[in-house]
Amino acid sequence: MDYKPGTADNSNELAEIITSNIQKITKHSSEIQRIVNQLGTSFDTPELRHQLQQKKQLTNQLAKETERRLKEFASLPSTSEQRQRKLLKDRLLNEFTTGLTNFQKIQRQAADKEKDLVARARASSRASVGLPEDPSTEGTLVSWDNEIQPQAQTQYDDITEDDLQLIEERETAIRQLEADILNINEIFKDLGTMIHEQGDMIDSIEANVESADVHVQQANQQLARASEYQSKSRKKICILIVVLVVVVVAIALIIWGTTKS
Repeated sequence: MDYKPGTADNSNELAEIITSNIQKITKHSSEIQRIVNQLGTSFDTPELRHQLQQKKQLTNQLAKETERRLKEFASLPSTSEQRQRKLLKDRLLNEFTTGLTNFQKIQRQAADKEKDLVARARASSRASVGLPEDPSTEGTLVSWDNEIQPQAQTQYDDITEDDLQLIEERETAIRQLEADILNINEIFKDLGTMIHEQGDMIDSIEANVESADVHVQQANQQLARASEYQSKSRKKICILIVVLVVVVVAIALIIWGTTKS
């Protein structure tokens, strides 16, 4: 389903897309787990590893797309159903986080398994030196057991060409897994920021609504008081008029009585 900005019921369309992506991520993660379990066994073939690479790439793409869709969902204009939308957003975020966590866990398992397979390849080829570590990976998830030590060229002669190719392929797989895991970490960071910002925005909206309600109540109270004051003022004016009339009549009677005498 393609999301088209500006069409009706955008929130429902986005929610369906996000839900579908999360389900796909969960499904692909299960398939990746099955493949990872076969690494290092008799089923470990170039075709299997190619399939693993494809599944990982597709799942990573889905993760990035889902993050983008969630940001679009969170940035939709406010409506009268803002609270219901927030509940839906929270549910989608929880499901997405759960799916990402499982996917990342499987990637870590794959990286650990690849490192173990590399160690086995070294042992089987009687290699007594550690593979050089790329300085650019310092601080990342890949860590070799041996430090770089200068060795004689004859020590490399024990490693066959097939062994070297196998070690190189699995070292490349480890580095790719490492990069994928770090990408997922970045998505987690973005989601954390989005949750924080969106939470502040919702709280601000609710606070403004509550504040407006208080102002309306205060205005009603002031109107009631003004009406009461106006009513009392009218009564006072009426009394003053009556008193004034009585005084005028009394004065008129006195003057009339004096004139008659």
